[in-house]
Amino acid sequence: MAGNAPVTAPDQHKPTNRKWLRIGAVVSAAIIVLMAAFGNHEGRVENYVSYVIAGLMVLAVVVDAAMHRAGLRD
Repeated sequence: MAGNAPVTAPDQHKPTNRKWLRIGAVVSAAIIVLMAAFGNHEGRVENYVSYVIAGLMVLAVVVDAAMHRAGLRD
């Protein structure tokens, strides 16, 4: 039945909702920070790694928004 499937280009598909991706990234970063701040672990290294990961997630959202606003990303 593969012969009956329509052939479409990637630009014909429904685009991803950028707003929900940004919200998901920020919420995930907030959850990571909360887990690092109130987790039941002994060492501090886990906290630092968690804060760096959350910061990189937020930085990615900010860079994506800036590039989108500047017209460098569609």
